[in-house]
Amino acid sequence: MTQLAANVTLDCSGQACPLPILKLSKAITRIQPGEIIELIATDSGSRDDVPAFCERTNNTLLSSREDGGRFIFHVRKGL
Repeated sequence: MTQLAANVTLDCSGQACPLPILKLSKAITRIQPGEIIELIATDSGSRDDVPAFCERTNNTLLSSREDGGRFIFHVRKGL
């Protein structure tokens, strides 16, 4: 599996909904269009929340995977 290079890593392990999405929303305003945020979350709700956030905000979910109870997402900021 190819590892995506993230410009920013946001570790929200141990934080419950809605904090991972709120932090992703805030962090995405601080990067340039086309840059990538890696979001690490342990809240199972993030499996649904992150794709919905991306669709609603015109950002692109590049990948999502589960690794030992952690959910890892790569989100590219829209143009």
